Amino acid sequence: MPAMPARTALEAPDPDLDRVIDLAARVRRAPGDFPGVAALGKAAGIGSTPLRLLFLRHYHTTPAAFLERARLDAVCRNLLSGRRPLLDLALEAGWENTATFQDRFRRSTGLTPEVYRKLAKKREFVLQLPAGYRPEATLRYLGRDPESRAERVQGTAFAKAVRLAGRPALLTVEIGKGMARCRIESVETLPPEAGAAAHAAALRLLGLQLDPGLFERQVQKSPDLAPLIAGRQGLRLPLSAEIFEGLVWAIVGQQVNLTFAATLRRRVAELYAEPLGPEAGGLLAPPSPEAVARLDPADLAARQFSRRKAEYLIGTAQAIVSGQLPLDRLSEEPATVVERRLLALRGLGPWTAQYVMLRACGFADCVPVGDSGLAAGLVRFFALDHRPGPEETRERLTVFAPYRSLATAHLWASLGSAP
Repeated sequence: MPAMPARTALEAPDPDLDRVIDLAARVRRAPGDFPGVAALGKAAGIGSTPLRLLFLRHYHTTPAAFLERARLDAVCRNLLSGRRPLLDLALEAGWENTATFQDRFRRSTGLTPEVYRKLAKKREFVLQLPAGYRPEATLRYLGRDPESRAERVQGTAFAKAVRLAGRPALLTVEIGKGMARCRIESVETLPPEAGAAAHAAALRLLGLQLDPGLFERQVQKSPDLAPLIAGRQGLRLPLSAEIFEGLVWAIVGQQVNLTFAATLRRRVAELYAEPLGPEAGGLLAPPSPEAVARLDPADLAARQFSRRKAEYLIGTAQAIVSGQLPLDRLSEEPATVVERRLLALRGLGPWTAQYVMLRACGFADCVPVGDSGLAAGLVRFFALDHRPGPEETRERLTVFAPYRSLATAHLWASLGSAP
């Protein structure tokens, strides 16, 4: 991945942000150069507490978790690109204990390193699910539109229309006891990188990118907060299969109810209908940013879009195509930079930005202020006699930092909803 610039044009000078971006880029390039968190602080020239606060603010994670993620990503890249011995790759990335590496790799990817290496040649793989995994959140999220042309849920299995390495494909996932069997099908010949892309999409859809363990332990320490997760331990936050799909959903969902948002989402898909073969049962591949960027607002206005919403969606797609919004970097850049990038686009306000960061980028500490489901969940949980405004919403959720994305998921779930 190319190194991120120290500062984007969207940002005022911020030495602390520059420092943490530079450090993050160095860690990603060569995680083996940093034997531990102390080495990160030494490289940045700051103490452990300020370093932790910087990473929590800008990356929504701790320095230790960031370093471990960089090590795992480095091993994954090398597993797919060559045949070097696994031990060499693990040591080079900074792992000193092979047993610890194997355990962390399985927890993170759901696969052994040996199986992950074979993804380029396989169209089927089986993920090991964490103990206590609850599939209902994923199934409820994917089934929120019974007429969807993008996904279909049947029992504990789902089929999802996706794009893998730019090619339309069907990803089917059957969830069983402690495992999820994933299969890729396509009417086109898929490139080798499609296997890893399907694996990444499955992890996102199954909510396996954010481990709820630390959040739950924090909440359980407080008698006042523990009821939030009662009966829902292990709940995870499913993400959109790809960031652009999450962006589309967020924009069509602005200031309308869930049913109408789902209708508008279907309209977009139907404009660029790409059937996925007889096995797909009528599901259509999601449109690419390039396809949406070529639309005329009148195309969408004729399909129940307001003129402004059509312009917002097309303008966002055009920003992606032009490089103004670097879609392939949004999950890697600091959350503070991503938020500024999103807010700089016409029609994307604070709710849209935070929702995209939470549901599409997978940041751990987001607060989608203005979300009706979140507000209703706060009213119920805190027994309020009023609907909280923006400032009170932020204040109420402060007690759940730095895991406010998962707290939001529980507040949604308390209402039986999946926005």
